[in-house]
Amino acid sequence: MIDFRYHLVSIVAIFLALAVGIVLGSTVLNAPLVASTEKITAQLRANNNELHSQLTDLQSRGEAGDTFVADRLPQLVQAVLTGERVVIVEAPGADSKLREPLQQVLTQAGATVSGRVTITEKFLNADQARVIDQLATTAKPTALAFAPDATPYQKAAAVLASAIVTADKTQADKENPSAAGVLDSFENGGLVTLDGDPGRRATLALMVAPATPYEGETAEAQTAAVVSLAAGLDDAGEGTVVAGAVPTSTAAGVIAALRADSDVSAKVSTVDNINMAFGQAVVVYSLREQVGGDTGQYGLGSDATAAEPSPSPTPTPTGAAGG
Repeated sequence: MIDFRYHLVSIVAIFLALAVGIVLGSTVLNAPLVASTEKITAQLRANNNELHSQLTDLQSRGEAGDTFVADRLPQLVQAVLTGERVVIVEAPGADSKLREPLQQVLTQAGATVSGRVTITEKFLNADQARVIDQLATTAKPTALAFAPDATPYQKAAAVLASAIVTADKTQADKENPSAAGVLDSFENGGLVTLDGDPGRRATLALMVAPATPYEGETAEAQTAAVVSLAAGLDDAGEGTVVAGAVPTSTAAGVIAALRADSDVSAKVSTVDNINMAFGQAVVVYSLREQVGGDTGQYGLGSDATAAEPSPSPTPTPTGAAGG
């Protein structure tokens, strides 16, 4: 009987203690906790508002600065590419809204745009690799030799490049007689569409990168195919620039893959902000730099090496007096 009463009293005491704790916790301790939470929340809200205000201010400044550049773009690029011919090559997925601004800035820089070659989605289809290999081998100019380990897309890049670019200025604006029929073969196969007269060869190539990274199981292979095309264009002409509009926080897609490839990035330049007037000017300067044999990875992305090429030294006027 005593043992039973002892246990009963103990159990009652335990539940009483729990009840008292709950009451104390919900009254005595609750108020300071709520006050502390409200203070932290208010501070976070204030910080968020301040950051939002700073972001809005930076965006306004950036837009104002780009508007300033856009208004003066013709003067900034005037005569920079005089005497050069440029062919525009669009990768599958390139933003068609960039066509007119890019062609306009090239013309303002004094270049002649020979035409545009748009690579179709079919070109990158995984089941087209064998067809592309056969087509490239059949259409290959006699003097063109493929590396023993060349992929179908490296072969296609070399063959297409032979038909639209040249490193010999005396051959600019002329068709490559040994590459006759190349563009027709690729167009008839549904692999490219043509605008203008890209067969009258250019000295420089501007490739427009996809607007967004490729996705899916074949994304890596598709990206590699576009990078191979850029490399092939550079090998056959005076130089190549790959340009696109890439979010500064993103290091993915064709431009990122090209920059990560030490062999290709050593010869092909990139610009990652051509949705801005500033970036369009950098495209022109990068093409000029390519003519001089230099290369760079430009823009605002985390993997860019500089915002723009270093200014070319101003030549000393002939007959200038010494100090």
